[in-house]
Amino acid sequence: MGVEDKTQPVIVKKKVVKGGHHGGSWKVAFADFALAMMAFFLLLWLLAALEADERAALSEYFKNPSAFEGEAMAPSQAIGDGTGADPSIIDFEGLPDRLDAPPEPAEHDETLLERDRERLESLQEALEEAIDRSQALEPFKDQLLMDITPEGLRIQIIDAENRPMFATAGAQPLDHARGILRELAGLINEVPNRVSITGHTDARPLLREDYSNWELSTDRANAARRELIAGGTEPEQIARVVGLSDTVPFDRDDPEAAVNRRITLIVLNQEAEEAMLEEMEGEAATPDALEQ
Repeated sequence: MGVEDKTQPVIVKKKVVKGGHHGGSWKVAFADFALAMMAFFLLLWLLAALEADERAALSEYFKNPSAFEGEAMAPSQAIGDGTGADPSIIDFEGLPDRLDAPPEPAEHDETLLERDRERLESLQEALEEAIDRSQALEPFKDQLLMDITPEGLRIQIIDAENRPMFATAGAQPLDHARGILRELAGLINEVPNRVSITGHTDARPLLREDYSNWELSTDRANAARRELIAGGTEPEQIARVVGLSDTVPFDRDDPEAAVNRRITLIVLNQEAEEAMLEEMEGEAATPDALEQ
């Protein structure tokens, strides 16, 4: 008889579980969603708690995320008006104007006035240099007075006892006065500002019954106007020509002094020109307009 094989076979049984779970990935997604919603509502709460100027500053940062104020690193690619946000979606109260917007009216006016003053100061320097270089004007240097006034650059051409600008009681400028006026005209014409011309006399009365210092001062101012135009000044640049007789003396202690006989040119600044035009428009108002 053979040897009996007592080896037993090994049987492995596997248990199959039906309907088991599919993992926990949905829980992670839900947690991320809940966290995002919490952050979103927290952001809304913070925005509601901010002041108007703080919200405006925050909005400006996202429009221009640069370390330098007013200098964006790259232009915005957002759809809308180019500010980086659609105004139909975000409209914070107190939102500041764009940095590249034109200045406010008050700031704009101040800038124009400052530039106007600088232009007149440059004109004064140019006139003084021209007088220093001109051999023809050198003898009359002490008769040309220039200064900046609230109305603009004032240029006074005054008489001297031995060097009058006009003949006695005459309205026509002498040759050297004509040369001075034409020399000044060429430089005044370099600026766009308008010019006011005023004639002055001393207090000595004229011997003519029908011709007083009022007529003389006005005629001399008008003669100066003609010389300026002959020297290159545009006629439209002359804003006003008046004669003040002896009412505004240069030397108040001596009304009959020669320095009181003078022609005053004022290269008007913008503010003075506007005030003068308003005054002239008011004087031109009709009686019917005044009654209304």
